[in-house]
Amino acid sequence: MQYMLLIYTSPDAEPVYGTPEFQAMMQGFSDFNDRANADGVLRGGEALQGIETATSLRLRGGKVETMDGPFAETREHLGGYYILDVPDLDAALRYAALLPVAAWGTIEVRPLMSYNPANL
Repeated sequence: MQYMLLIYTSPDAEPVYGTPEFQAMMQGFSDFNDRANADGVLRGGEALQGIETATSLRLRGGKVETMDGPFAETREHLGGYYILDVPDLDAALRYAALLPVAAWGTIEVRPLMSYNPANL
């Protein structure tokens, strides 16, 4: 089963670029990537650019509305994601706990839907 690990952090809680803590975080992500690749469960993932680059879109009354930034006003921002193919939620949670951001942010673990148009 595939799971998405959504990585949320608060900018004021993240390690500052160039500090030993930042280097440790980056090493933690590298270690996670190596482990998930070696285990054959990593299907994809990327970091996202900052929320100042986001544009939200919605369709209301037949008109497209766009706005700068993310739609939700929250303290934590979505910073990236991974997609893993693991046997169950427990396995996905074990991998999520390996992400360095879990120490100061939040990792949302969500199963992906299996879309099959033939079943509609």
